[in-house]
Amino acid sequence: MSEKENTSNNANRHATWLELFYDLVFVVVIFQLAHNLEEDFSLNGFLGFLALFVPVWWSWIGAVFYATRFDTDDLGHRILILLQMVGAAALAVNVSDALENDSAGFALSYAAIRIILVLEYVRTGISKSFSSATPLIRRYSRGFLCAAIVWIISAFIPPPFRFVLWGIGLAIDFATVITAGRLHSQFAPHISHLPERIGLFIIIVLGESVLEVVAGVQNREFDIYSMLILGLGLSIPFGLWWLYFDSVDGAPIRALREKGRIGVYSLWTIGHFPLVVGITSVGVGLGHITSNAQGLALSYSDQWLVCGSVALALSAQGILQLSSAYYYLYAGSTQDYSASRNWATYRIISAGMILLIPILRIPLSPFLLVCILAAICTAQIVIDLKQHPYHRRRRVLK
Repeated sequence: MSEKENTSNNANRHATWLELFYDLVFVVVIFQLAHNLEEDFSLNGFLGFLALFVPVWWSWIGAVFYATRFDTDDLGHRILILLQMVGAAALAVNVSDALENDSAGFALSYAAIRIILVLEYVRTGISKSFSSATPLIRRYSRGFLCAAIVWIISAFIPPPFRFVLWGIGLAIDFATVITAGRLHSQFAPHISHLPERIGLFIIIVLGESVLEVVAGVQNREFDIYSMLILGLGLSIPFGLWWLYFDSVDGAPIRALREKGRIGVYSLWTIGHFPLVVGITSVGVGLGHITSNAQGLALSYSDQWLVCGSVALALSAQGILQLSSAYYYLYAGSTQDYSASRNWATYRIISAGMILLIPILRIPLSPFLLVCILAAICTAQIVIDLKQHPYHRRRRVLK
């Protein structure tokens, strides 16, 4: 099959069953990362959680970007994906000790996933179906392989120098992609498949948030207070779901494909990382504070971690809205540009309002804090309902 035919046959391509199965393994990895933050709900714990989230996210996104550009489903591809799933399972096994002396297993697990990805690119490079993508394939194969070798070497170097090598390896990985230049627009990701795949990862971390809130209330006596804080706590990830899936789209990919706007596309891609980190830590934070005594004021560090997580998730959504606004500006769609710009402003202002709570050290009980956060998320939805030009409710009323 030629490259042109492959693109045509997949114009409305959706995630495959194998891709969904692949995501399922990363559910376990995210659960282990969240468990790490639960065990050390502090600034140091969050920084460690953030540091480990980077290679986990990069492992998942590497397979996604490969699949969205080079759609293959032959025997070799399935075997390599299943092997990557084994590597992801190994990440989950080793993530609890990933920042300790016994962290070699995590390094080797990550390196294994990246080497298998390199094999995928090499197989594609050999195929005649994607001969025009050879420059991109060679760049990614060489860069990702160099980074994986650094990670393998790190397994035999004691901490803290091991972690320095991890940083070098990730820097090589990132530089390989960032410096690709116009190759991004020449071999742009699939315009519908990539947003769907990232959306599925958002669902994974939202599910983790729901699980954490339920677990936080589970150990309490089931009474009216527990029911209220459960409902209010769940309304926050529900709100984040609504705001993301009702507003964010793949416009930045169209900006890359149609107008070569690499910066807009990069902003959209990078903006998803703080979003998934924020949503995951929101769940852990809500689970932590809802399990606290009802009348006690939260500590300063608890306020920062919970409020900071919600603010991070909202700010990231603001960044994503800005990237969409830039596309609509270039495309001359005044209404969509205005809506996306306004939504970005509302998200960022809301994030700033939330951060005022720990900045001003306002003493709040867990219940009051959850009420405030739930009210802010709900207000965002109400504003969106009034201004969304394509919302389903307005279409029904017409």
